[in-house]
Amino acid sequence: MKIGLTAYDIHALEFQELACAADTSGFDSLWLGEHVVLPIGFSTAHPTSAQAGDQHHHQGPIVDPETELVDPLVQLGAAAAVTSRLTLATGIYVVPLRHPLSTARSACTVQELARGRFQMGVGFGWLAEEFAALDEPFDERVSRFEESISVLRTAWRGGEVIHEGRHFSISGVQVTKRPTDIPLILGGNSEKALRRAARLGDGWFSSGTPSFDEAVRLRSALRQFLAETGVDRPFEVIVRIEGCDASVASRYEDAGFENVLVWADQVWPPGRSSAERHDTIHEVAGRLLSR
Repeated sequence: MKIGLTAYDIHALEFQELACAADTSGFDSLWLGEHVVLPIGFSTAHPTSAQAGDQHHHQGPIVDPETELVDPLVQLGAAAAVTSRLTLATGIYVVPLRHPLSTARSACTVQELARGRFQMGVGFGWLAEEFAALDEPFDERVSRFEESISVLRTAWRGGEVIHEGRHFSISGVQVTKRPTDIPLILGGNSEKALRRAARLGDGWFSSGTPSFDEAVRLRSALRQFLAETGVDRPFEVIVRIEGCDASVASRYEDAGFENVLVWADQVWPPGRSSAERHDTIHEVAGRLLSR
């Protein structure tokens, strides 16, 4: 079973140091969440706050004026330059906040820097005030998201991008002349989100930190929805787990999970010295990866 890290609310230079430490300590992947802006005072609730079984672990509010934000594609491109084996991924990237051609171009660059180690976890967002600040239509985010996925895949095939849809009309341009393989991992825990991931994605990434029983239920639903598509293809299921205990990781492995993530602040404690953080991540990696 692969064990990776999932990070959010971390300074750019600290993330870079974390990436190097994760690469050398043996973790399989490093995922980075995002927001573009931090609304000061907002009323939108995160979707997992109302879902049973979610055990979201993150120190502090999801969005707060004190939250450290970074541009995930810039940050992962920088991390690609200082790592050699670690899979680098957005977890998740809010697609409807940008034009898909711009996203396609940036993602191609990250993949080239990462030499094929980049995966793109994507979602359609939840924070209405963020969409308003960027002058993007919140109520159209789902349809823009689905259409953007089509544009991304067309752009990454190489050559001229031709697309005619409800939100985007594109022709006479190209993003890259070379085909670029960038797996799209869709997020979201609702039935609609799971069906969308099975239909459009190369994998699925849990929102929040579902309990073990909830993770098993979500995976079972995904398998059903994948079967309903009638297409047999590789499909990754990635779930966050609570804490960093080897016995917990073993429970997921025994249940057949192939890819789990630990919150980075469990192995890279905030407020500690660089030496203490490095000692912690290598100690935890020794316990987790040799279980």
